Amino acid sequence: MTSAESATAALPPLPYATPPQWAPALLEHTATLLVDQGHLEKKAAAGALSFLFRVPGGNEVQRSLSALAREELVHFERTLRLLAARGIGFEPLQPSRYAERLKTAISRTMPHRLADELLVAAIIEARSHERMALLARALRGRDDELATFYDDLCEAEARHESLYAALAASLLPADDLTARFDVLSRHEQAVLTALPFAPRLHAGGSP
Repeated sequence: MTSAESATAALPPLPYATPPQWAPALLEHTATLLVDQGHLEKKAAAGALSFLFRVPGGNEVQRSLSALAREELVHFERTLRLLAARGIGFEPLQPSRYAERLKTAISRTMPHRLADELLVAAIIEARSHERMALLARALRGRDDELATFYDDLCEAEARHESLYAALAASLLPADDLTARFDVLSRHEQAVLTALPFAPRLHAGGSP
């Protein structure tokens, strides 16, 4: 775990940048975005708990994944409070299929399969960080409460990305890790550009 920061720094940024018009086009859909956020936080907590049982490692790995899962649940509860304060129900929502399609590129053999799953988790956290920052910027001065909400989540997304990348780095040599990240991040670009635009954090980027 001591190589976490260096492993993450060695990975290139995501090759696809969300278009600048993406966030402004969503300003009329903040209620749906908040419901979507609740579902994403719940799924993220479940994903962290799954890794807790599958990623090898001692006390520090277990503690880190446990803390990550707890933080995702805290974010879920914060989202629920924000929804309730705004009179918005937490209802079922059709997902964007982003995560589902990302996982189609995951290797079927171990240990590459687990490393790929961790890299996909890191990619999702990185994309969430990028888009939450865009939303916070677009909302500033229009809905400062929601802008602050997304700003606050950005720091956590960056930490979660670093942890997942470090855990993947503990399973693969550095060259293999970089190669797999390249494949998976380019697959993520293809997935996002193929998805239709929708009021979801992980939908297509062009309205």
